[in-house]
Amino acid sequence: MSSRNSQANKAAARERLRAEREREAKRAKTRRQVIVAVSVVGVLAVAGGAGYAIMQAMKPSAWEAAKDKALVKPANSGSDGTTVVIGKPDAKKTLEMYEDPRCPICSQFEQAVGPTVKKDIDAGKYKIQFIGATFIDNGSPGTGSKTALSALGAALNVSPEAFLEYKSALFSAKFHPEETQDKFKDRQYLIDIADTVPALKGNAAFDKAVKDGTYDKWALVMSDKFNKSGVQGTPTLKMDGKKVTAEGSDNAPSDPASFTAAIDKALKG
Repeated sequence: MSSRNSQANKAAARERLRAEREREAKRAKTRRQVIVAVSVVGVLAVAGGAGYAIMQAMKPSAWEAAKDKALVKPANSGSDGTTVVIGKPDAKKTLEMYEDPRCPICSQFEQAVGPTVKKDIDAGKYKIQFIGATFIDNGSPGTGSKTALSALGAALNVSPEAFLEYKSALFSAKFHPEETQDKFKDRQYLIDIADTVPALKGNAAFDKAVKDGTYDKWALVMSDKFNKSGVQGTPTLKMDGKKVTAEGSDNAPSDPASFTAAIDKALKG
């Protein structure tokens, strides 16, 4: 092999090596650029996720937001929106009923005495005025009392009869949860219960009002009315400003006989 060919081969080998080094340098540069780009995207994604999480955490809860909503008054709730009086107009006296939807004693009272109350109302013996409470949401943390009271507002907007039937269904043994179970916070559960009330079954306007929380502000205003009443617990019954209680007790009557006796005494007072 001539020295010229040998030198040419060496030069070609050096050129190939130089070109390969350049290609490797370009590949390494590209890899670094990709890594940096991916890292930047990852950091932005994490920052964006953290920002979104912070924004969500700072958003007021649905019930906090409800405080700032305009009050939507259900039909049949008086000029102030919270005077829920049901019964024949010529009934001379009014029985005030203070109840919390999650209250287990209210549930027992409604199951035992509710039919007697309904019969008395229909007979014009007295009217009832309902005042709703939500204090159990504080003692057994949750939102079920408020959400159920809002749904009762939607039922009242349909009719007083629908309201009474729905209230009875909420307090029934079939649907009323344990005090520590916040099942009434589930708006779909409240709609499912309403499907047992003829006037509310398949009622699109009622369903929408429950889902949208149309009467959430109303529930808060009604609850505030209870808080200002001075009543300490539920169920509480009053007539002419005086508590209606079972004989020898400071509690509401828990059976039809003692209830009727207490009511007849109050009506004479």
